[in-house]
Amino acid sequence: MLREFIAANREDILARARVRVATRNAPVATDVELTQGLPVFLDQLREALRRATAHGAVDHEEIQLSASQHGYDLFKRGLTVAQVVHDYGDLCQVITALSQEQKRQIPADEFQTLNLSLDDAIAGAVTAYAHQRDNALVKQGTERLGILAHEMRNVLNTVMLSVTSIKRGTVGLNGSTGAMLDRNLIRLQTLIDRSLADVRLDAGMVNLERVPVWEVLEDVAIGASIVAQTRGLHFLVTTVDHTVIVESDRQILAAAIANLVQNALKFTRKGTTVHLGASSTPSRVLIEVEDECGGLPDAPESLLRPFVQKSGDRTGLGLGLSICSKAVKAMAGELRIRDLPGKGCIFTIELPRSVLPGAAPTGGKGVSGARDQ
Repeated sequence: MLREFIAANREDILARARVRVATRNAPVATDVELTQGLPVFLDQLREALRRATAHGAVDHEEIQLSASQHGYDLFKRGLTVAQVVHDYGDLCQVITALSQEQKRQIPADEFQTLNLSLDDAIAGAVTAYAHQRDNALVKQGTERLGILAHEMRNVLNTVMLSVTSIKRGTVGLNGSTGAMLDRNLIRLQTLIDRSLADVRLDAGMVNLERVPVWEVLEDVAIGASIVAQTRGLHFLVTTVDHTVIVESDRQILAAAIANLVQNALKFTRKGTTVHLGASSTPSRVLIEVEDECGGLPDAPESLLRPFVQKSGDRTGLGLGLSICSKAVKAMAGELRIRDLPGKGCIFTIELPRSVLPGAAPTGGKGVSGARDQ
């Protein structure tokens, strides 16, 4: 009988299945899958055969219930739904091939029972896996909403205290309290812009259009110059040739650039300069934000992970650069970070360049001048 065949050849079946799973191109096998997943799958199929023999029929409900528990466990262990489906199928193929190799005459109805059990197991595991994944996504969305609400509440509290002090006449609008009010209003705007960009990216609502780079840079510069003045910084903007065009989502691109600029103004040293500019080649556009933060303590790439902060300033929760990276990728671009040890760092957004109708793209810097904001 097939159940006894599986029991007698359990280790050989697992060994062959591990080789089969480990050598497939996709999905790539993991240690958890090979050492824990496959034995669980095989034991479940053997138990399904035992129940079918005892009751004279396949217990579909029991198999799916058991598989649901396995799907939940596999989700927690990091296996993907593709791995679950492929592993069940690989085990079935190994069992069939081994029985033929040993010339074991196993009744066709038992193989049919195995296939029915396989279908039930896959359906149960995938359903449970999808359920756990959906719960995780909902939880993640709730956490992100809570983070945004927390950040906005802190900013609004500061704004309200500033306005109250100014209304009482105890401080002037042009003093340090007024400057703090300006900074926090701009920070609130940045939070909202960043969140809107993140929501649109998650929803796949990227509206690509031909956008002149100089327009976006000038829009970003308006708010950034105010922050620079209140913090005692210099903010230098390099104007760009009006023929430099990119195919992008204007709102998302502006949010990404603004986030990089606000990040630079936050971490650069007092009295130093933050520079925003762009250069171009016939096929690419490079938008750069350079600061004088003193250099990065760790690998630049780690800054693009969510919730990572490398400075002593812990205002905010480290989500901005992660969202910025996601935004640039959605526009077929790339975000890079270059460390300038002892001086600062340069954040570069690289995007494909578009050509104005009837115009030939020009190389070089594409720069017409610079001004200190």
